Order: sequence, then C-alpha cells, then structure tokens
Amino acid sequence: MLNWAPLPRRLRNFMTLLAAMPIALTLVESANAEALRARAATLVRDGLGLDGAECLYVEGSGRWLGRDGDAAQFDCSDFSHPYAHVIRSGKALTLSVGDARTRLDHRAFQTQVARLAANKCLQVRPLRAIDGDQEWLGVLMMIGERDALTALNDEPGMAAFEALLCRLWARLSREQGERHRTRALRDSLAKLNDGARRQTLADQLAEDLLGQSMAMHTLRRQVVRAAETNLAVLLQGETGTGKDRVARALHQLSARSKGPFMAINCAAIPEALLESELFGHSKGAFSGADQAQEGLISQADGGTLFLDEVGDMPLALQAKLLRVLESGRYRPLGASEERCADLRIVSATHQPLREHIRAQQFRADLYYRLGQFPLTLPPLAERRDDIAQLAQSFITDFCQREERVEMGITPAALRLLHGRDYPGNVRELKNLIDYACAMTAQGTDIDAYVLPGELDNDAPVNTTLPTSGGAYALPDSIDDLRQALRDVESDIIRQRLLHFGGNRAQTAESLGLPKRTLAHKCQLLELDTK
Repeated sequence: MLNWAPLPRRLRNFMTLLAAMPIALTLVESANAEALRARAATLVRDGLGLDGAECLYVEGSGRWLGRDGDAAQFDCSDFSHPYAHVIRSGKALTLSVGDARTRLDHRAFQTQVARLAANKCLQVRPLRAIDGDQEWLGVLMMIGERDALTALNDEPGMAAFEALLCRLWARLSREQGERHRTRALRDSLAKLNDGARRQTLADQLAEDLLGQSMAMHTLRRQVVRAAETNLAVLLQGETGTGKDRVARALHQLSARSKGPFMAINCAAIPEALLESELFGHSKGAFSGADQAQEGLISQADGGTLFLDEVGDMPLALQAKLLRVLESGRYRPLGASEERCADLRIVSATHQPLREHIRAQQFRADLYYRLGQFPLTLPPLAERRDDIAQLAQSFITDFCQREERVEMGITPAALRLLHGRDYPGNVRELKNLIDYACAMTAQGTDIDAYVLPGELDNDAPVNTTLPTSGGAYALPDSIDDLRQALRDVESDIIRQRLLHFGGNRAQTAESLGLPKRTLAHKCQLLELDTK
C-alpha cells in the first residue's frame, strides 16, 4: 500500500482517482445491465471486504423488484421487506440481521437472509438515475459489520461509485430497450410477408366483421396486418361503421390477446373526470377521492386500450397521452412518482382530425403518433351488397335475444333496404331490423310494409295517413306525377297493412278494393312477399 499522505492535497486526490480507474473500467466494459449489476456487486463485496453484496432491479412496470437469476420478486408497496422502505423513502437503511428476522416476515426476504449470522448487519441503498426522469433503477444490498457499513454513509468515494453505476445502468437500460424495440419491429415486419397465414386469419375475421364486398375484404386484410405489428392504430370513418368491433378484432388477433382489453368513450365522460378515468388517482388527490383508484392505463397493462372518440379529448390530456405513447410512463393524479405501463393504444374518431389540427383543437404530434397504422372503415353506402347478410345476421341476433321463432325477410323488404340511404350506417340498419322484427307477427317473415319510411333531414314529412277519408300531404314540388302517385299509393297500402298486422283481407276491405286487386298492387309496388 502506497503512502500518499506526504503529497500535496491536489496530487493526493489525483492519485486516488487513478487508483479508482480499474474499477470504473470494469463497470464501463459491461455488455448489458445484468452484467453491470453483477460486476458492481462483486467490486463492492471484494473491495470493502464485505460478507456479501447484491444489486436488485426495478422491473419495467415499476411495481416489482427482481433478482438476477432468481424468480423471486419483491412488491415495491409491500413493507414486509426492507427494499420497499428504501424505495419509498429514497434513503439508505441499515439494520441487523437479527432485527430483520424478527421484524420483517417477507418469505423471499427471509430465505435470502436465512444463512447469515445474526450479529451481521444489512445496508440497503437506493439506486436512481441522476438525470432525465430520475427513474428508480433498483437497490444495492450489502452484508457486513455495522461499523464498516455505517462509515459508507459519509464516504465521497461510495457516492461517486454509485453515481457512476447509476449512469451506466440507465444508459445500458435505454440501449437494451431500443434493441428490444428494433427487434420487435423487425419481427413484426417479417410477419407481414406471411401471406397464407394472414389470409386464413382474414377469413376467420369474416365471422365478426361481416360482409363479402371488396371493401370488407380489404378492411379485414388490413386489420390482420395491423394486429401483427406493435404500432398504434387510428380507426377513422363515419359514425355507426363498427369501429368498436374492429378494435376488439385487433386485440384478439394480436400478441396481446391474453391481456386485458379496456375501452373508454372520450366524448361520453366529463372533462374533469376523464383524466382520473385514464390515469387513476391516489387517495386524497381531490375532493371525494376517499381511496386510491387505478386508471384504465394501469388496468390495460399487458393488453390494449381503446380510446373511442379520441378527437374529443381535451388538449391538456392530449399532452399526457402523448407521453404514455412515447415512453410508456404516466403519473396518476396526486401521485408523487411515475409508473410504467406496457400497452397498445387503438383510437377511433369520426371527426376530421386534420381540420381540428388546423384549428389548434388537436395536437399534430399526437395525431401522427396515434396514426402509425391508420385504418378507414367504409360506410354502408360503399358496401350495399352486404346489406342482405347483415340484415339476416341482425334478425338471428334478435330472435335469439328475444327468444322468438327464427324468421326470414322477403325479397321486397330487401329491395327496400337496399335502396335506402344510411347516414347512421350499420348501426342504423340494425335499428331498422330490430324494429321490423318487433313489428312482425310470429311465424312470418319481415315484409316491406313493416319497415319505416325514410325521413327528409331538411323538411319533416307528415307520413300519418287517415284511416278513412281526409287529404294526404303531398310534397311541395312534383317532377314526375306518375311516380308521385305510385309513391303515395305505396305508402297508403304499406301503412294500412301495418295497421291490420299484414292481414290483406282486412286491408283490402278498408280500402274498398277486391283482395285480388290489392295483391296485384302489392306485386307492382314491390310489397309482395314472394
């Protein structure tokens, strides 16, 4: 051992620094965070002559402490082991092995100290990144004599060692995370080339996303492609096109299918409550917060979070959501520390987000982050060939739900449905079918006369027909008299059939027509049941 005491102070400090260089080089040469932790523990144990040393790490969610090469985990909120005390307080803790055995009853911790002498001491020191978000990295646990461990509290060399360890640990963790994301993206792109398997999955999707039109074939193939990546998906399209069903299909086909699927409608929850619903809150965070509550982001950890009507999210929350997308980190309301969540976000909107961006009502950076994989759902007007299949599916659902005998639908009714406009898209069609099923007698098929007429959005039309006598309200302008008379006659017969529950004999008698004449008119006006 060299005696540097006679040397000037600056030179003595420099010589001390040179002596520490091999330690620093040993740490710097670590290939990954696990190797770094092992080398650091060995250097501390051998350099200080301790009985043992070990680095424990905080895993990705921030909830657990793990040990390299051991399946045991320590809950950071469980104070039956000393690591939780250190993580919560941010201060080193020193206690004797004897006290640890009698005061702390955590099973995994007791196994860890079972073979130690009772007169030895434990010291647990917090390890936290010193820059950026100052996230928790883990703890350093050392075993030795009390005097030796206590002396480390005021030792500048120990503080410098920990600072170097934390800086290298944080850097290696970031590099490992980047390599993991790169590898995941590469694997995702490789899956895109598996055409046969994707087609099989797309065919399976046809059971949930109904329709044999080209628009639906294209949509199902895009859903399969999106599900095989880790990209955020933005669903756009008119209201009633089935964005919620597509979101669930994305989750079920993804690698996260065994995880939770959580959904929230951003337009249906008041702005004051939306942040708490998403991020959660701690006890006492605001008036009425009598207990802590996990938000949907936490509940969706390991799975998928579906944000419906994301275009209605307030600007303040948009910034916080962007941070979750970029780093996976968030802070519950009233909490002092951040948490991590591993989840995929699928969002949906019928609003023109680009116009909202120009009006400064939606963040452009969030739009591009949400829309890594954009999907546009086709309106029903672009897939009219699917109306018959959709109608029969809705009829079957109604009969099962209402415990009715299975019914069908007449060609005349299908022709009427095919010619309608659907501003509400598939949802509007379903409501029409449910109404028609309810108005159809047991044992008969849905006929055209039970389907309600279309409403003019510009000027409400009085479709109420008199049961006897009276004038019929005609449109203000008529370009084709024959067609106008045909429409009036069709409406009168349809309403009268509806009034008599489809009984043609009573309908013919009420209109002063022979039954044969009524049947002929029903055929001409496409009100026939054949």
